Amino acid sequence: MGHVWSDENKYRQWLEVELASSEALGELGEVPTQAAALLRQHASCRPERILEIEREVKHDVIAFTTAVAESMANAGHAEASRWLHYGLTSNDVVDTAQALQLQQASAILLRGIDELMEVLRERAFEFRNTVQIGRTHGVHAEPVTFGLKLALWYDEMRRNRSRFAGAAEDLRAGKISGAVGTFAHIGPEAEERICRRLGLEPAPIASQVISRDRHAHFLSVLALIAAAMEKIALEVRHLQRTEVREVEEPFSSGQKGSSAMPHKRNPVTCEQICGLARVVRANVQAAFENIALWHERDISHSSVERVILPDSTILTDYLLAKTTWLVRGMRVYPERMKRNLEASRGLVFSGQLLLDLAAAGMLREQAYRIVQTHAMQSWEQESDFRAAIEADPAIRNVLSSEQLEQTFSLDRQLRNVEKIYERVFSITTTSVE
Repeated sequence: MGHVWSDENKYRQWLEVELASSEALGELGEVPTQAAALLRQHASCRPERILEIEREVKHDVIAFTTAVAESMANAGHAEASRWLHYGLTSNDVVDTAQALQLQQASAILLRGIDELMEVLRERAFEFRNTVQIGRTHGVHAEPVTFGLKLALWYDEMRRNRSRFAGAAEDLRAGKISGAVGTFAHIGPEAEERICRRLGLEPAPIASQVISRDRHAHFLSVLALIAAAMEKIALEVRHLQRTEVREVEEPFSSGQKGSSAMPHKRNPVTCEQICGLARVVRANVQAAFENIALWHERDISHSSVERVILPDSTILTDYLLAKTTWLVRGMRVYPERMKRNLEASRGLVFSGQLLLDLAAAGMLREQAYRIVQTHAMQSWEQESDFRAAIEADPAIRNVLSSEQLEQTFSLDRQLRNVEKIYERVFSITTTSVE
C-alpha cells in the first residue's frame, strides 16, 4: 500500500494520464500521431529531478512536465515534447491520476476485507456451538454462542465490503475538461477516449476538480470498516480481562507484557486497533470539509488529501492485517465460558422462567414479582437461583419438574442458532458436536 502513494508511483500515474491524453488526441487528429508515439516510447521522469525543479518553480505539475520534456530532449526528441500536456490543466492530470491510485489502493483493501471475512467465517463455524454467556450493559443476560459473535462480525464486514466496493467504483472517475470544466480546449469526446484508455469513467460534470463528495464517501466507508474492526478488538479486550478470561489475543513465545510485572499478558494489539481506528474516523471530518471549495476550485483540499488519502488507506490496510491476525490466532477458552455462565447459578434463565409461568396461567405481574424476588436474593446472597425456584411452592404449583427442566435448558435457549447461521451464511448447516 505504501508503494501506491509513493512519489514514484504518483508520477508514473501522472505520466500515464499525459500519454493517454496524447494518444487519444492523436486519434482525433489534434496531436500528431508520431509525436504521441514518441512520447509513449521515450517520455520518463525521475522523482528526484521533479523535486529539484519544484524547489525553483514552486509548482509540482510544471516541475513534472519540465522533467518529462528534459527526458524527451535527452532522447533526441525535444520537438515531440511540445505536444505533452496539450490542452490540459494541472488538475486534469492530478485528479485523474489520483483516481488511478485510489483504484490501486482499493484493490488491495478489497483483498484485505475478503481475507478478514474468510477468517471470521472459519472461526464462526469452529465456535458455532461453543456456549457463552451473553452480556448487556456488561452484565450477564442470556446464553449465546461465541460463534454467533463471529457471525455478527462477519455479517457487518460483508455490508462494509459492499459499501466499499460501491465507494471505490464511485471514485473510478476521471476529468479532462479544463480549467473550469467547460472543455474550452479539448472536447468531451477526447475526455471519453482518455478515460477509456485509463479504465476510468468520465465524470459527467466537473469544475476544475472532481466533486469531493465522492472522496468524503470513500473516507466515510473506510471509517465504518475501521469501526467494525474496533468493535472486534474491543470485545476481545473485554473478554481478556482477568475476571473474564474467555478469549485472549495471541501471545507469542518470548513476548513480554510489562517491564515491571512479568505475569502480564496485555491485549496490546487490540488496543492498537482501537486507537488507530480513531485516526481513520478523524480523517472523515477533513474529507467533508474538502467538499466546499471557492467557486470552480481552490487548493485548500489538495494539501489535506496528501495526508488523509494515503494515511487512511494505509491505516485501514494495516488494521485489516492486524485484525485478521487477531481473529485467526486468538485463544478461546470454552471451559472458562462455561464456568462464567454457571457462576450465577441459573439466574440467566429468569426470562424464560417468567414466560413459562405466564404460559402456565400465572399473571405476569405476579410471576415477575416472584422471579425477581428470588433473583435479587441470589445476587445478594450468592445463592443457587435454580434451587430456590424448585423449592418455591407457588412455582411448583404451576410448573412440574419436567417443565422446570425445560426452563433451565441451554438447548432450548439456543435452538435457533442453526437458523441464524442459515440466514448469515445462506447455507444449510449441520450440527457439530
